[in-house]
Amino acid sequence: MALKSYKPTTPGQRGLVLIDRSELWKGRPVKALTEGLTKKAGRNNTGRITMRRRGGGAKRLYRIVDFKRTKRDEAVVARIEYDPNRTAFIALIQYSDGEQAYILAPQRLAIGDKVVAGDKVDVKPGNAMPFSGMPIGTIVHNIELKPGKGGQIARAAGTYAQFVGRDGGYAQIRLSSGELRMVRQECMATVGAVSNPDNSNQNYGKAGRMRHKGIRPSVRGVVMNPIDHPHGGGEGRTSGGRHPVSPWGKPTKGARTRNKNKASSKLIIRSRHAKKKGR
Repeated sequence: MALKSYKPTTPGQRGLVLIDRSELWKGRPVKALTEGLTKKAGRNNTGRITMRRRGGGAKRLYRIVDFKRTKRDEAVVARIEYDPNRTAFIALIQYSDGEQAYILAPQRLAIGDKVVAGDKVDVKPGNAMPFSGMPIGTIVHNIELKPGKGGQIARAAGTYAQFVGRDGGYAQIRLSSGELRMVRQECMATVGAVSNPDNSNQNYGKAGRMRHKGIRPSVRGVVMNPIDHPHGGGEGRTSGGRHPVSPWGKPTKGARTRNKNKASSKLIIRSRHAKKKGR
């Protein structure tokens, strides 16, 4: 999908750059593959805000996406659709027995293409298989961290990882961030990169368009009062100081906060921060 810009006929259209979605399906999603979605506005199960600057936004219908790809049968791509719940596009596929499902649409997947999941299948966009049957060097997305749990890595628009090697029962993958990590070879992954790579190049043009997405304004700590934020107060304009912190005193702006004893740390061969250590 290409980007489209607008003539500055209004202030909100000056500089506006959006994704051209004219080739996507224009109707409603398959009702059996949708369910209601209630707004959480950044609250957790106790009702407390755990993510700030969320709330409002247009009402959404959740599309049930098949991240597991457990059905071992060939399917045909019926259409490519927009999904308001994610940055990537989704594809409606129909199996030979008539069953339908939504999957993440990879780049270069077109209507009428055939996709299949199996132990060892062709290396074509949309096909899914475990790393044990995959050739080294394959570009993949929707990668499982635990066999049978469903894809968790590389699901956002334009993201992908590369299968770079095998080590015992593990597969080594290089992520877009530069991180090199291991996952079990029994884990499933889908061939190709995720669709909509131009998503990050959009310019929404006005604050209201972000409010439609459920994102509220963010106020910098340095313009607050001392009671509201550790960066607040001071005479005149001040920066965040020598030790920038969050409102709760945790180091921010690049400081490492990851727990060194985290169980998955032993599976990370090379950190995504490794290239920054020379600074």
